[in-house]
Amino acid sequence: MTEVKKRIQDYGVSRFIVTCFAILLLVIAFLQGQDMTILFSDILNRFGMYAFFSLAMVPSIISGTLLNFGITLGILAGVLAGLISLELQLTGFAGILCALALAVPFGAIVGFGYGQLLNRVKGSEMVVATYVGYAAVYIMCIGWMVLPFKNPSMIWAIGGEGLRTTITLDGYYDAIFSNMLNITIGGVTIQVGLLLIIAAACFLMYLFTRSKMGIAMRAAGANPIYASAVGVNVNKQRIIGTMISTVLGALGIIIYAQAFGFYQLYTAPMNMSMYPVAAVLIGGASTRKIKISHVILGTLLYQTIIAVSVPVVSMLAPEGGLGDVVRIIVSNGIILYALAQAGGNK
Repeated sequence: MTEVKKRIQDYGVSRFIVTCFAILLLVIAFLQGQDMTILFSDILNRFGMYAFFSLAMVPSIISGTLLNFGITLGILAGVLAGLISLELQLTGFAGILCALALAVPFGAIVGFGYGQLLNRVKGSEMVVATYVGYAAVYIMCIGWMVLPFKNPSMIWAIGGEGLRTTITLDGYYDAIFSNMLNITIGGVTIQVGLLLIIAAACFLMYLFTRSKMGIAMRAAGANPIYASAVGVNVNKQRIIGTMISTVLGALGIIIYAQAFGFYQLYTAPMNMSMYPVAAVLIGGASTRKIKISHVILGTLLYQTIIAVSVPVVSMLAPEGGLGDVVRIIVSNGIILYALAQAGGNK
């Protein structure tokens, strides 16, 4: 019993609880006769959609700006980049590569300004970031109405001004990465192309954290006084970390949109920062420490629970349409639990 207890503590008590819950849901789904191949395919699809957002937490945490609740700024920059690619009516790989290429400078510029702000509110980064993200969403609600987009598939049919709430990618680059190099094993669709992109991004982030700049950034985040004493510009490292995090958020929304099939505007990005924050926390990260393994495990656990809980509850209580209600309860419950563990209690 002592050995089992030690292994649980090494794995992390909070992670163990969430893992057990995810496994329990899968068992219930199997006993209900759910199509497990569809569920596992959905889990992998959702993992691919959200992994970039979770990865964006790595540079913000190691640089000392804590959990990036302001990733919404990067998401808005990425949406703007994506809409410009649609306005140019680029399709296929040309369209999505254009969107990704534009997302990098847009995210970097926004991230630079955001990093400057965070340097002026040290100690209150997460609170300020949350409100900055909310404010940016509402500012862009005005922007989506007044920006001079003319593509008929994007603007309102009546009046011809302002962007639609939901803009489809059908005919542009819908699922272009999600359908790339797909294979089916035992009925489960594995999106090899998208997973390879995520694996490459994780590997590059791993290399970055081991580089000279990455080590300096980690030192600035772990012990700013010591880092400053040995010649590290702490404020500069915080800005660079914020810029990288924001760029990853901008790239992430384009990856998400091509898998989802739509760009969602106006208030849709409001709470998107909560999901990657919760994912990395239940994966074992804290406000001061994070690894790539926390990103992968946390995203997989979080998306497994979200993907499986809805059909399980819908079958248990088919009347009343409780599926979406349960999704909201479960997702927010996990976020609350993850934030309660944010201090570093694995």
